[in-house]
Formats: sequence, C-alpha cells, structure tokens
Amino acid sequence: MSVIRSTVTGCGSYLPEKVLTNNDLAKMVDTSDEWIVQRTGIQQRHVAAEGEVTSDLALEAAKRALSAAGRDAQDIDTIILATATPDNTFPATAVTVQARLGIHHGAAFDVHAVCSGFVYALTTADAYIRAGLSRRCLVIGAETFSRILDWTDRTTCVLFGDGAGAVVVEAAEADGSNADRGILTSHLRSDGRHKEKLFVDGGPSATQTVGHLRMEGREVFKHAVGMITDVIEDAYNATGYTSEDLDWFIPHQANKRIIDASAKKLGIAPEKVVTTVQLHGNTSAASIPLALDTAVKDGRVKKNDLLMLEAMGGGFTWGSVLLRW
Repeated sequence: MSVIRSTVTGCGSYLPEKVLTNNDLAKMVDTSDEWIVQRTGIQQRHVAAEGEVTSDLALEAAKRALSAAGRDAQDIDTIILATATPDNTFPATAVTVQARLGIHHGAAFDVHAVCSGFVYALTTADAYIRAGLSRRCLVIGAETFSRILDWTDRTTCVLFGDGAGAVVVEAAEADGSNADRGILTSHLRSDGRHKEKLFVDGGPSATQTVGHLRMEGREVFKHAVGMITDVIEDAYNATGYTSEDLDWFIPHQANKRIIDASAKKLGIAPEKVVTTVQLHGNTSAASIPLALDTAVKDGRVKKNDLLMLEAMGGGFTWGSVLLRW
C-alpha cells in the first residue's frame, strides 16, 4: 500500500552583503576574537543593510529554492515562513513573500518558534501534505536578529546574525518504508516554564515596543544538550535507525560547543556534522536551511542521504526531523 511522503526537491539561501567580524565587534563592545571563538566558534556573521527587511531575505532564498527544484512560483500552494523578526506585527511576513512572488492562490502564514521555527514549519508542511491540504509547500526560515539585539550587551550581540534559507517540499507516492525519500518522522516539544531564560523584553501587548533579546547563556547551554538528544532519540525509536545510520547531522547553528556536545552524546561522528555557525553566527530559524543549502551546494549532501535536523529555541521549543534527501 502506497503512502504520501513529503519530499524536499530544492533548497536555497540568502545572506546580506554586509559581514561583521569579531574584530569589528571588538571595536563596539568589550570583547575579542579569541573570546568569541573560544566560547561559541563564531568568527563572523552577516547583518542586513538599512532598509533591508526579513521579507527581502526570505524572497531571495525562496527564489533560489524554486530554481533548484525546477519549479515556478505558481506551482506553490502553501507558504510557511518561520521567523521571530517579522516585517510587521501583522500581516504575516509570508503574505508579503507570497505577493512579491506573484502568487494569488493558496495560503501563506508565519510560524513562530524562534530557533526551532524551521523544524516546526517543516513539520507543519509535512502534516499539510500528508493530510491532502497541500501538494507543494515553500518552507522558509528568515531572520533579521540584528534588529532586536542590544549592541551594548557583549553576551548576546556577538552571537547572532541575519539570513534566510528555504526549501520546496512536494507530495510524492512512496511505499511507506524507511527507505523512502522524504520526511520519515518529526518530533516537536515545548516547555514555557523556561521563558525567562531566553526571550525578548518587548512586544505589542506588553510594552508597545520591539524590545531586545535577553538570555541566560549558561542556563540555555545546560538545557540544550539534553533537550536536543531527547527528540533525536525519539526519531530513532520511531524508525529503528541509529546515529551510525545517519549520513549527515544538520543541527541548529547556535554555538559550536552545543553542537559538539550533542553529537558526542549521541555518538555521531564529527565528520558527519554540518557546521556553519563560524560563518553565519546564530541565524535562529534560518540556521538549519542555511546549513543545509551549504552542504547541498558543496556536494556533501547527495540523493538518498539520511539527514537529521534538530533545533532548540526560546520558549523553550525544540524538535527534530529525520528525512531522506
């Protein structure tokens, strides 16, 4: 008996032109390249230009994903955009992208799960496709975190960057086995008790301001590894796969120390880990599709490779997606 699988048929990404290095930051706050690299692995990040907004980044990434998939924008019936930094309080940034792509049909909406946003959006697209509500989804992660940073706070401003990544996800018939191409299993979690550990101190209802990002770095690190491994082990239990079966581990790019610790705990070989945090910083919902696109473009990720995607973000939210490319 055949089943419907959600297959990724193309990916694309976009980074703003401006690069901000650690040495640049050392001229702005009391920090140094050595301090940042030692604690995070980050060497540089991209920052959106004045007037360049989240939908601009998302649009470029979307166009590149459509091109890679060999699809026209009119082939898309659903746009799901993950972001914590929308253009406006409303409407959804996805609607702006929809209009700029010239799409006048289907549905477009945002998903807000901070750094886990792309995993949440991809899981939502999979649910829509398997339920028959969509045939082809454009899933985007896009952020301009530079707009919500306190540039006098050296503990946070050195960590984040701007960027966007996108994938085209299409319905395809498959035989229902773990050998199928497409999304095999997804697992999402959240726990609102941890809100104060990573949040933005503003909002339309609370303060009528945008606010700035605030983080208890040690607390986030302490919880991250355990939460990440939890949802990955759930994926293994659901499919029977193990870390040895993975071709690539593509985690949220928050901090190299978290990535390395998670891979070690799970028994994932270092050579299977895709790491781009050194070049992009933490781009929140954009980080996984940015890393994925990098690994596809440089030839590491190949057809039928087994990929594990995972992320953790403010809320806390966290999740995993296991898929065959």
